[in-house]
Amino acid sequence: MTTTTGRVRMSPESRREQLLDLGARLLSTRTLDEISIELLAEEAGISRGLLYHYFGSLQEFHVAVVRQAVQDIFAITAPRDIDDPVEQLAVSLGAYADYVSANYTGYVSLIRAAAGGNEELREIYLEARRALTGRIFEIAGPDDLAALGFVDSAATRLLVDGWAAMVENVVVAWVADPHGLSRDDLLRRLALALPAVVVD
Repeated sequence: MTTTTGRVRMSPESRREQLLDLGARLLSTRTLDEISIELLAEEAGISRGLLYHYFGSLQEFHVAVVRQAVQDIFAITAPRDIDDPVEQLAVSLGAYADYVSANYTGYVSLIRAAAGGNEELREIYLEARRALTGRIFEIAGPDDLAALGFVDSAATRLLVDGWAAMVENVVVAWVADPHGLSRDDLLRRLALALPAVVVD
């Protein structure tokens, strides 16, 4: 009895999604620069030409993978059904810290690419930051914000954005070396830092 093997025929949408999932998986342990056309073609079991069919260039693929990563972060940090806003913030921060820990190499390379002059990646990065910080205001609403001593203003949003930058720097550094801080202590301090920075 003989058997034949061949590539599974997939719809263009399914193949593109498969390649994005592969890119996201590779990004967890590699930098963006290390994700080459050759590596992708080998891992996916397709020709280089077929990869270019779905993504016009390696840069286009990198951008699509970064967008996917940003969507993943936004999804995993979504608010739960928690009444206490500081506890809710700590839970979301925990999901973020876990993501950074699981995808450290790729996440750091994303930050560096955004800061290194790649305007397209920088814009995606900033859009993600705005979406994540904006969600604080959208979910809480004016009454809960007022209870915490917040006022939704341009100045407050500037301070929240600064807090978010601090969170990112601290979490990235903590994943590399916890410096004696437990995960729970880290999250508690970061959550409590927001009202401390914003409240007048």
